[in-house]
Amino acid sequence: MTPTLLGIPYDGASSFQRGAALAPPAIRSALQSPSTNPWNEEVEDAVAKLEDADDLALAHLADPRDAITDAVRELLGRGAIPILLGGDHSITWPIIRAFHRTGRRLTILHLDAHPDLYDALDGDRYSHATPFARVMEENLANRLVQLGIRTMNDHQRQQAERFGVEVVPMRAGFEAMLAATRQLGGPLYLSVDLDVLDPAFAPGISHPEPGGLSTREVISIIQAIPSGILAGADIVELNPVNDLRDLTARVAAKLVKEIVGRLD
Repeated sequence: MTPTLLGIPYDGASSFQRGAALAPPAIRSALQSPSTNPWNEEVEDAVAKLEDADDLALAHLADPRDAITDAVRELLGRGAIPILLGGDHSITWPIIRAFHRTGRRLTILHLDAHPDLYDALDGDRYSHATPFARVMEENLANRLVQLGIRTMNDHQRQQAERFGVEVVPMRAGFEAMLAATRQLGGPLYLSVDLDVLDPAFAPGISHPEPGGLSTREVISIIQAIPSGILAGADIVELNPVNDLRDLTARVAAKLVKEIVGRLD
C-alpha cells in the first residue's frame, strides 16, 4: 500500500482567522526544500515513498464535505494510505466518513490543544471545533483517544463523557501520552492539529495555546505508534499567513516523513 499525499485546501469552517487553505503547497515546499533532505529517522527516503495526488479543487464549492469524502474513498479504493494536508480541522469528519463507507472501523489518535467536541460553535455544526462530535455521534470510529488537550470547557467535558472519549490532557504529562500511544491497536487513524505544539515550536497557526508539546515530543509520539497499524493521517491547521521563515511548514513536513516511517 502506497502512502499518498492529498491536499485539502479548505478553511471555510475556521473560526477567528482564515489562512489554513494555503497550507498544502507550503508543506509540499518544505518537503522538497534543499535546506534538508527527504530521509526520516527510520533512515529511509520518506519522500521517495510518497505519491502525490495533488490538491482537491474546492474553491468553487459552497460545501466541500462530499467531495472530500469521495476523494479519500477513491484513494482507499486503489490501495493508498492517505496522508491528508489540511486545511482546517473540519476536514477530518468527511475523511473518517470515507473510511467508514469502505467498511473500516478505526481507532482515532487525535493530537490537539482543543478537543473539537463542540456540538456547534457559533451555530455551525460543521465548524473546525466540531469534527469529533460528528464522528462520534455517527459511530464512525471504535475509539477516540485525544492527547495534549488543554482547553476543555464544561460543554466539551460533557461531550467527551457522552461519547466515551479517552482524553490524556496536557497536564497528565508526556510520558502518559507516550504510554497511551504504545497501547493502541489498528487500524489507526492519526489526526495532528499543529496547535498541539507549544506556540514556540509552531508560530504558524491561528489558535496558539501556550503550554503545549515540543516538536521532539510530537515526533516521539508518532514513533511510538506500533508499526504497521496506521491506515491514514491528517495534518491540519497550519496557517502560512502567521508563519515565520516557514518554520511551522517545516515541522509539518517533518511529521509527514515520520508518519511514513510508521507504515512498514
